[in-house]
Amino acid sequence: MSDSPTGVDRDPDPRPLREDPPAESRRTRLWRLGFNLMPAYRGTGARVDHIAADWRYVRIRVPLNWRTRNAVGTVFGGSIYGAIDPVYMMMLRRVLGDRFTVWDKSAALEFIEPGRDTLYAEFDLSTRETAAIREALGPGESTDREYLVSLVDEGGEVHAACEKTLYVRRDE
Repeated sequence: MSDSPTGVDRDPDPRPLREDPPAESRRTRLWRLGFNLMPAYRGTGARVDHIAADWRYVRIRVPLNWRTRNAVGTVFGGSIYGAIDPVYMMMLRRVLGDRFTVWDKSAALEFIEPGRDTLYAEFDLSTRETAAIREALGPGESTDREYLVSLVDEGGEVHAACEKTLYVRRDE
């Protein structure tokens, strides 16, 4: 049920974390390390926990600590958004390759419950989704794609949800 101006479900079902995510590769472990050391991402207080070898799954965490705590003692909204902002764009860029341009276009973030513990987000990009993008776009054509990501606690309770819109263009 959506009762918000952005259309994000304000009463979502719990979304438990995957118990066995797809395996990482050496290369994606290095990407994860680079992500976590990049000053702009490091400043959010979040950390990338896992990047699947094929870049179709990413998990991040936003711990509640002195870097992410706001004035009322919960996870700062800026840390939440900063943690999830670049992920789908990077996933699409890596999966689609150099023949495509991918940019963030817009986002709608809904805060559902205050984050009083570590929050996690899991990003999935199906082969069906990337195949649909490849089939839909001829050279020079573009499309907007929407993705929903939820930030949950260890029990799967949703604390925030973000709908991201990405611009995708086939260059060749």
